[in-house]
Amino acid sequence: MAPSTPHFVWPRAPYARMVHVQPLTETHGGAALTTVTNAIAQKGDVARNDAWYPVEQRDRFIVQQLVSKDFKLKYRRSILGVAWSVLNPLLMMCVMAAVFTRMMRFSSEGIPSYPLYIILGNITFALMSDSTSQGMVSIIEASSLLKKVKIDRWVFPVEKVLFAIVNFAFSLVAVLLVMVIVHLLPTWTALMLPLFVVYLGLFCIGVSMLLATAAVFFRDVIHLWSVVLTAWTYFTPLFYPEEILPELVLKLERFNPMYHYVGFIRELLLYQRLPTLGMHVVCGGFAVLALAVGWFVFRRHEHKFILFI
Repeated sequence: MAPSTPHFVWPRAPYARMVHVQPLTETHGGAALTTVTNAIAQKGDVARNDAWYPVEQRDRFIVQQLVSKDFKLKYRRSILGVAWSVLNPLLMMCVMAAVFTRMMRFSSEGIPSYPLYIILGNITFALMSDSTSQGMVSIIEASSLLKKVKIDRWVFPVEKVLFAIVNFAFSLVAVLLVMVIVHLLPTWTALMLPLFVVYLGLFCIGVSMLLATAAVFFRDVIHLWSVVLTAWTYFTPLFYPEEILPELVLKLERFNPMYHYVGFIRELLLYQRLPTLGMHVVCGGFAVLALAVGWFVFRRHEHKFILFI
């Protein structure tokens, strides 16, 4: 009897083996990972053409799934849902306007509308605060997914910033309502808002990547950052006119990135004039510097993340 001819089986692509994983447990953070894992595994042509599937398209698909997942989880079991992205800044503006104009008597002749002054500062700082706080723990929360699926790690902090930008876009609806109420309609200077989002978005990505790296190795950073944000809130003129600040503090504000970003959006929507070239240089410079430092630190240490998460 002739020996049987050995049957040769072509090996599957490495990525194909890694995407077919067991769904994770449906817990507080597990739902997020289950959604993304199943989405990757069920991507039709990924399973058939893994070896030729472009990495850029794969990362873009994962970011889209993560943003969609975060958006659904944030408003899950909420009656008003996404309307809270509009109502929250409006309610905060009403409270702060009542406190600082009625009780503390803050006012300034150079501010066309104090409620608009407050809401612009609040939503801008909230974009930075939310994105960096969530981006800081993004690697830790994705630990189960990172141990099972081959994914570029930078996707997670970047996704948190993009999700915060989506919420910021909804908050602009509240800004528009306030502008209509105070009879200060947007002008053509509002067309520069996308550039402002790019400046602040790149800054937040850089800070998030830096914090995410630090939080992996030192969990104390997570608790310390909330204290830093509180101090940063009061150091930035969000709800009080900057004219009340002493001259020394005004000089220190030059080194405060959020002071410049808040001033940039107020120039566009409150004072309705183009930001100066110096404001572009400062805002762009902070964005590039934060992104460069954050990216360098993140890429230098990301290979050790798996040992600490």
